[in-house]
Amino acid sequence: MLATLSAVAAAVLLGGTTSGYTVDAEGRFAPPTAFIPSAAVTYDQSYVPAAASIRVRQHTGAGGVTTIDLRITGVRPHHSFGASVHQRPCGALPSDSGARYENQPGAPDDNEVRLDFTTDAQGAGAASDRHTWGLRRGEAASVVLQGRPGDGDATRVACFTVPFGWVTG
Repeated sequence: MLATLSAVAAAVLLGGTTSGYTVDAEGRFAPPTAFIPSAAVTYDQSYVPAAASIRVRQHTGAGGVTTIDLRITGVRPHHSFGASVHQRPCGALPSDSGARYENQPGAPDDNEVRLDFTTDAQGAGAASDRHTWGLRRGEAASVVLQGRPGDGDATRVACFTVPFGWVTG
């Protein structure tokens, strides 16, 4: 299933509104070699099996305050994952998604969208991150899952291409 953009988000991104906008994307993971490509790609099925599902919701309010929520099901139970927004879409290789998105490149602290989570017994997990800033156009394109949280060098186990919206002001 390819990522889907909600009708509300599509209307707002095209026409704009003073109250903000919402982007809602969901997908089912598939290997990069799957016959039917997916916006959700699993690189290691021992962590993220094919057919596991993901949903990412971005809400950006007036002034650019942005909340990004992640919900996932069907992945490795009782496991802590790292997750963050990255600059490029997913590809056949884990590195295709590029570097993590930074609000101010090179600045320390509270500068990235971090969505680390721990799954329950059924392999479901959730995370949310809120910032006073919004994403820049063309600079955020995916959510990357890593085999462990808090470590930028951890192995990338899956990726989900998301049609993020951006701040125009």
